[in-house]
Amino acid sequence: MQRCLQARHDCYALSRPFRISRGIKTSANVIRVTLRQGDVVGRGEGVPYPRYGESIGTALAAIESVRPAIEGGLSREALQNLLPPGAARNAIDCAMWDLEARLAGVDVAAMLGAEMPGRIASALTISLDAPAAMGETAERVCGAPLIKIKADAIDPIGQIRAVRAAAPRAALIVDPNESWNEALLRAIEPVLVEARVALLEQPVPAGADEWLEDYSTRVPICADESFHVAADLAVVARRYGVVNIKLDKTGGLTGALHAAREARAAGLGLMTGCMVSSSLSIAPAFHIAAKSDFVDLDGPLWLADDWTNGVRDEQGMLVSPGRGFWGQA
Repeated sequence: MQRCLQARHDCYALSRPFRISRGIKTSANVIRVTLRQGDVVGRGEGVPYPRYGESIGTALAAIESVRPAIEGGLSREALQNLLPPGAARNAIDCAMWDLEARLAGVDVAAMLGAEMPGRIASALTISLDAPAAMGETAERVCGAPLIKIKADAIDPIGQIRAVRAAAPRAALIVDPNESWNEALLRAIEPVLVEARVALLEQPVPAGADEWLEDYSTRVPICADESFHVAADLAVVARRYGVVNIKLDKTGGLTGALHAAREARAAGLGLMTGCMVSSSLSIAPAFHIAAKSDFVDLDGPLWLADDWTNGVRDEQGMLVSPGRGFWGQA
């Protein structure tokens, strides 16, 4: 039976602004792919990211370019060679997983020979702001097991110390989003140690991180913008101790599973991350989160309205989507 593909642009308003070192968001723009085979429907979502040269228009055009192949029955494996990794392939790949599971009458977890975690500790993100405001926000979530601090190069010490003072027991991830340089990182490392930071995520720009190969760090450093797919590991493993796997970078759950296996084989730690997105993006990522040392999947928690049976937060524990959502027969 032939498949029918639909692709659309969805825009979700945020409940509050989300600011990082390179800009501010007030809405989340995503693409949703729906694959229908008879009465069975599979869905997937991708988030085109301007940092990687993507837009809603380019992602939808990429999906349209492969419509005949997808509707003609192209496999997930063949998809990996038909489209490059990115938001478009992610949306199609995840829709394929969802459709396959429903057609087979099993959950994606069963297809993977694993269990879908019911809840998992996921970072709650403190958006970039003045240190005092970041401290006030952190105080409201101080009971969470893991907090992520969005920092910049203007007052990172103040930002980190304010959050640590407000949340003395939480594990901390600091994410400057490429805004630091070598001199600043070397100068600020004692503060990271003092604040008991568990992970430093992509402090310097991708493409300007060669010096990390000779840098002896006291705080684990995670590659985000410097790492997309498993093929990047040959270089990344010389510079970082952890990699952030995002399905929009790997081009879907298929690529993410491969990247996770290869990263572990290279002796690297794993983090699962996301873009600001709906629960439809997050449900597939749960299967990578179950294998990870750090999890940052709070994207849907920034939305004013999400799927009614999507993920939800319980004091820093992210509860998986309700029965019948993505990947559940």
